[in-house]
Amino acid sequence: MTRAGATPLESLCDRFLTRLAVEEGLSPRTVEAYANDLRHLRRHLGERGIDRIERVTRHDLSTLPGHLDDRGMAASSRARVLVSVRRLMRFAEEQGLVGADPIEALHAPKRTRKLPRILKAEETAALIDAARGDDPLSVRDVAMLEVLYGAGLRVTELVSLPLDAIDRRGQLLRVVGKGRKERVVPMGDVAAEAIDDYLERGRPVLLGDRPDRSHAAFLTRRGSPMTRQNFFARLRGHAKAAGIATDRVSPHVLRHGFATDLLEGGADLRAIQSMLGHADLSTTEIYTHVSRARLRETVESRHPRGAGGKR
Repeated sequence: MTRAGATPLESLCDRFLTRLAVEEGLSPRTVEAYANDLRHLRRHLGERGIDRIERVTRHDLSTLPGHLDDRGMAASSRARVLVSVRRLMRFAEEQGLVGADPIEALHAPKRTRKLPRILKAEETAALIDAARGDDPLSVRDVAMLEVLYGAGLRVTELVSLPLDAIDRRGQLLRVVGKGRKERVVPMGDVAAEAIDDYLERGRPVLLGDRPDRSHAAFLTRRGSPMTRQNFFARLRGHAKAAGIATDRVSPHVLRHGFATDLLEGGADLRAIQSMLGHADLSTTEIYTHVSRARLRETVESRHPRGAGGKR
């Protein structure tokens, strides 16, 4: 919907955002993210006296990354803005307002790949031990932590796991990941035992005499499906009890630990990619860097000629 008194460029942005919301069905939060990104484009073009997309040149767009960099924007944020602008320009091209030439100037900046944070094996063990108890919530939390660390699920995949996705005999999980892609992930013995324990003496208590309408594997104390927010809060509490800084612990950190430990144990990178549900092998390859970093840390702390061995 076009705002009264809007410039031609603003009207185009409004029509584009309406398409994202109505035709593509994107969430309000995602549409708002696009709107915020396009504000940077409008500010940049406004400084150049441009208020309509037809006047935008290749040079105008090629200077946009520098404009964003001057504003102190991180490479990852700049890349996201350029994706949004590229989509707007494609929309304008469909409308017959611009040609392909200006769009070619939009090259995403290289992102600095940060090594994922991981916990040491003994820290992970301490975290899971801190969750142990005889009450059903503790039994549930141990099962969820063991599955995160023992099967490498994403937190959304974990909390949305249905009962019928668990093959207890085969120790397998049928997981629906990003893009609704399904994969089968094996569980180790410890994770499988924790799941069995929870399903036998944790979940029935949490469900009580309520009807099992959701058929979700992991339930809250009220018998409803577990949520990400609830699990995050529980995880922080267990980290604090284990003496681990809460800013070092997240569901994704356990997923990283799963992948790194598999790699260091000799697992094939393609197999790890399949279990993690990565579409691109390059995403999985980050764990080779983590493994090397771990080895370097070991040399520095353990070898007589390392930093830790100097006298």
